[in-house]
Amino acid sequence: MKRKWGVVLAAILCAAVLAGCGGVSKAPAGGGSGDGASSLPAQVQKIKDAGVLRVGVKEDVPKFGYLDPAKNVHEGMEIDLAKRIAKEIFGDESKVQFTGVNAKTRGPALDNGEIDMVIATFTITEERKKSWNFSDPYFTDNVGFLVLANSGITSWKDLDGKTIGVAQSASTRAALTEQAEKDGITVNFMEFATYPEIKAALDSGRIDAFSVDQSILWGYKDDKNVMLPDKFAPQDYGIATKKSNTELAEFVNNIIKEMKASGEMDQLYEKWGLK
Repeated sequence: MKRKWGVVLAAILCAAVLAGCGGVSKAPAGGGSGDGASSLPAQVQKIKDAGVLRVGVKEDVPKFGYLDPAKNVHEGMEIDLAKRIAKEIFGDESKVQFTGVNAKTRGPALDNGEIDMVIATFTITEERKKSWNFSDPYFTDNVGFLVLANSGITSWKDLDGKTIGVAQSASTRAALTEQAEKDGITVNFMEFATYPEIKAALDSGRIDAFSVDQSILWGYKDDKNVMLPDKFAPQDYGIATKKSNTELAEFVNNIIKEMKASGEMDQLYEKWGLK
């Protein structure tokens, strides 16, 4: 009889110990806990140990990545994405260090370890995927054109023989070159380091059109210029990480997937007036 009660007592004590362990908690979409007791992948844990997520962002693209000169604050959809990832890692969205990048500098900044990831209207292409990891697309846009309102240019084919301003190292030039060949027209290009420089060149008449993704162009539209109705080459934006950081890439992609599935991504589109 004593032996039977001993077995029962042992079972009760075992159950109590297991209950005290708190059970199994559900990990967030990215695979981390954000509260300290994590099962974060090693590459993500390294960022957490460093105490800050370093993200390359645009600073001249209203609604996506923009540094407000009056407030000295970064804002835009891509800024919010960076904060969302930081919250997943640290439980605190403020633990982000933003570094301004452009189409020419964002890749090298990843490669040399200056930043952990790029969220900067970075179009996913097969060629670029050979050099960096990309998440699933978080936004899709098309290449468009701004021209001066008094230029007489009303369509893409009116740009035959004209000069188009594009960003250095952007995919725009290749997309338009291919389209021009299809349509039997000839266009010339002038490259610039930043979007404000392209806009200034358009305003001064040094170029005939400013071409980049339409959502970016809307941030530079004013009463001096008009958007042409033509649009080409859908551009999928993805979050880029260093090619060797496969664990970090998977972690980020899981967050993007959950944001899409939950409707959180749609809320960001609405917040920033994006279509």
